[in-house]
Amino acid sequence: MSEDKKTGRARGEDWWRTGIIEMSPGVIRLRGYEIQDLIGRVSFPAMIWLMLRGELPSEDQAALLGIALGAAVDHGPQAPSIAIARMAATCGVGINNAMASAINVLGDVHGGAGEQALSFYGDIAAAMDQGTTLADAVAARLDRFFAEDRGYVPGLGHRFHPVDPRAPRLIELTRDFAARGVVGGRFADIAAAIEAEVTRRKGKRIPLNIDGATAVIYGELGFPPPLTRGLFVLSRSVGILAHAWEQSQETERNKGPLPREWLWAYTGTPVRPFPGREDESS
Repeated sequence: MSEDKKTGRARGEDWWRTGIIEMSPGVIRLRGYEIQDLIGRVSFPAMIWLMLRGELPSEDQAALLGIALGAAVDHGPQAPSIAIARMAATCGVGINNAMASAINVLGDVHGGAGEQALSFYGDIAAAMDQGTTLADAVAARLDRFFAEDRGYVPGLGHRFHPVDPRAPRLIELTRDFAARGVVGGRFADIAAAIEAEVTRRKGKRIPLNIDGATAVIYGELGFPPPLTRGLFVLSRSVGILAHAWEQSQETERNKGPLPREWLWAYTGTPVRPFPGREDESS
């Protein structure tokens, strides 16, 4: 049928196509399930899983996803996203503006390490699928990484914590779920092998961090690396909301990144006269 002969409804159906939601007056279905059947029966982590994956998770899968999401909600105003949320709130904007301002800085550097870590783990897993041992696959991937002078191995080390207190607990819980057969434990093994090999090469331990640990869980649960970043944004949005709300209850206005008595370092041209002003002062 030509475009000009299509009905308005047919044009609308052709305009957007989605396998996520079906809706008509009085009807909302998510992935085929009536919304009223989901409400009160499905947890928020399970709903996230359903929306992203198309099927309901088991209770254990939803629980492990919720554990990862809960671990990364906040890291204080020294984290740029949280600081930006608070600064935006002092400018008198609404909570949605403060949250959007903060979320928009969650990129490759601040917020992308989990995706990078899971991609790194995935390369090692792919090599293992071809018959390479875990130790050899880790060594080869690290060889390529360091040959490219890439700097920090994704998922290891923390600029603030000598040992990120969240990571060991997350790995412990992942091992517990693996022991019960909920997940396989493969990504936990890969992360441990990476940490051990980097320790051997560097001569000091650089522990797994929150990004590396949550990447383990998301990998164990079958999420692809790009969704790892999206899941981190969902998680950190909780802290962003809490800080934006708390700051909005204060009376401070236009609060910048530094106390006003602490000024930045100026590194530009020294003071100089404006052309022509020399004659006026003589």
